[in-house]
Amino acid sequence: MRGFRGRLATAAGALLALSACTGGGGTTATSGNAGTTAAAPATSTATAAATTGPCTLRARQDWALAQLRDWYLFPETLPTNVDPAAFTTVQAYIDALTATARAQGRDRNFTFITSIAGENAFFNSGSSAGFGVRLAFDAQQRLLIAEAFEGAPALAAGIDRGAEIVAIGTTTANLVTVASLLGSGGTAAVNDALGPSTAGTTRVLRIADAAGTRNISVTKADFALTPVSSRYGARIITDNGQRVGYINLRTFISTADPALRTAFADFRAQGITRVIFDLRYNGGGLVSTAELIGDLLGGARNTSQVFSFTTFRPERSSNNSSRNFSPQPQSISPMQIAFIGTSSTASASELVINAMIPYLRANAALIGSNTDGKPVGQIALDMAACDDRLRVVAFATLNAERRGDYFNGLAGVVEASCRAPDDLTRPLGDPAEGSVRAALDFLAGRACPPITATAGTGAAPQSTNVQLQAPSELLIADEPDAMQRQVPGAF
Repeated sequence: MRGFRGRLATAAGALLALSACTGGGGTTATSGNAGTTAAAPATSTATAAATTGPCTLRARQDWALAQLRDWYLFPETLPTNVDPAAFTTVQAYIDALTATARAQGRDRNFTFITSIAGENAFFNSGSSAGFGVRLAFDAQQRLLIAEAFEGAPALAAGIDRGAEIVAIGTTTANLVTVASLLGSGGTAAVNDALGPSTAGTTRVLRIADAAGTRNISVTKADFALTPVSSRYGARIITDNGQRVGYINLRTFISTADPALRTAFADFRAQGITRVIFDLRYNGGGLVSTAELIGDLLGGARNTSQVFSFTTFRPERSSNNSSRNFSPQPQSISPMQIAFIGTSSTASASELVINAMIPYLRANAALIGSNTDGKPVGQIALDMAACDDRLRVVAFATLNAERRGDYFNGLAGVVEASCRAPDDLTRPLGDPAEGSVRAALDFLAGRACPPITATAGTGAAPQSTNVQLQAPSELLIADEPDAMQRQVPGAF
C-alpha cells in the first residue's frame, strides 16, 4: 500500500515560538523562550528580497535560503549546490536544503513555510476550519475518531471518540470505503476524500460506533479549538481514596493559559499533590504556555531555579537565554507527576516533561509510549508582503542539568515510565481508560511495565493485555495548515 507508514508520520512541525508581526515585510526572529526578539539586519539579502522583489517563486526561494544560512541550527548540513529552479514550490526547495539534517534525525520536517495570517489566527484564538476531529488508524487500518472537539461540526452531529469512519463520499451514492481508498492510494487517497480544510466543504461519512452504523452528512466550519476540553480537560479523580488532579492539554496556544490557571487554582484549593498531565496527542506550540505550566507545577521551586535553557548556534549565541521558575498564585507543589505521552507528543510538550526531571527525578514518569523526540525549536521569519512565514529550526532546549539530547524520544531520558495503551473504548480522562489507569497505578506505587526506548518517529504503541481499539498512528494531512501542524491528526 503506497506510502501508508510514511504518510502517517508524526506531525513533527510543532512550534516552540510565536513571532511578533512586523510591518513593511521586515524579518523578525523570536526566540520565544525569553520573550525577546532580534530583527535581521536591514541590509541583509532576506530583507531586500522581502521589500523590493515581487513574490515570485524564485524570490521566495532565495529569501528562504538566506534565512537558513543566517539562522539554521545545523548550518554545516546545508548544501551549496541545490538549484532552486528544479523545484516548483518553496517547501520542496526547503526540504532539499534540510535533507541532510532530516536524514540524521535532527530536523524531521520541522522547518517549513506557512501563512502568517493562518498561523496568527490559530495561535491567538485556536481558529481553524474543519470537521473538528482527530483521526487515527489502528493496527487493522481502521480509521477511528481519537478525539472530537467541542463547538465543531462532528461532535454536534454525534461523532465522538472511538467511532470508526467506514466510508467517505460527497453523497450517499458515491461512498467509498476507507479500505478501498487505502488499497488504491494509501493515506493520500483518504486525505483527498476528506476534502480541503475550508468552511463549507461537505462530506457524507459512514460511521460505526456503539449506536450502530449510519451515514452522517457533516459540513466543515470555522471553529475555535478549546485547548482544555470543557468535558474532560480538567478534573479530580479519586482512586482508592487518593485524590489526583488530571489535565488534558490539546495544544500550547495563548487561550490555554486562563483554563490552566483555573484548573490549578482548583487543584491548589483541594490540596492536590499528585497530577496526571495528559499530552498524548499534543504536538507542541508556544514556549510561553510551556513556561506557565512549569510555573503552575513549580510551587516548590524558587526564582533562582532554572526551568529551561535556550541555545542557538555559535554565531547567534547572543540570543541564548535561560528561564527560571516563577511560581504563580495558582501554583501547586506536586510530589509526583505522571505525563501521558505517545509518538505524537512533541516539542513544547517534551520541553515541559524534560524540565521537570531534575527536580522530581523518578517521581516524574512517562506513561503510554515513547514521545516524538524534538528537543529543538523554531523561530518565525516573516516575508509579510507574500504572507510567508518561515519556521526554521534555530535553537535547542535544555533542562536545568543542560540535558536535551532526546531526538529518539524521552523514554530513554525519564527515570520512570509505564507502558500503556491509548484506549479508544473509553473517554479521555476516564479512570478506567488504559493510559489513565496506568498513570494512577504509577502514582499509587503499583507495578507497571516500562516503555521501550524506541525512536519516537511513528513507532506503534507497545502491545498490552488490555482489550482495546488502539490507534497505531494519527492521520496527518498532506499539506497541513497551522492547526494541523500543532494538533496532529486534526481534520
